[in-house]
Amino acid sequence: MPSVETMNPWTALAIVAGLIIVATVIGLVARARTGRVQIVTGLRYVTAADIDTDQRFGAVATLIQFSTDMCSRCPGTKALLKRAAESRSGVAYIEVDLTHRSDIATSFNILQTPTTLVLDNSGAIAVRIGGAPRTEAVHTALDIAQRRDHGQYVI
Repeated sequence: MPSVETMNPWTALAIVAGLIIVATVIGLVARARTGRVQIVTGLRYVTAADIDTDQRFGAVATLIQFSTDMCSRCPGTKALLKRAAESRSGVAYIEVDLTHRSDIATSFNILQTPTTLVLDNSGAIAVRIGGAPRTEAVHTALDIAQRRDHGQYVI
């Protein structure tokens, strides 16, 4: 019968410690990127037909939240975005449920929910926020959309 060699305990400990460090770094990077404003530099316009809605876009800006039935952070994001829209004149809030609409998710490259697009008054995407946004990020995004200075505003 062939002998089974055992791993040196120090080697096993080093491997486990290395895996913990790598997992921690990945988690911290993902957490730091979630909810941050990402300015969209290329102009892409969104129409009501693109997101299959009959809701009107805002005269100043529009907050579009992409969500799914299984998203645990979407209800909190919805409440935050609705408050932000109500606090500013001319800002509309629209929720797009992607649960059965993979075509829309693919069209906008939505890889996580919630994802929020902030449109300016022409319907151009000014800002994209992946994950649950922070209140200050939403207001910064609305400022960018209102000024229509996409890609020229440094955060």
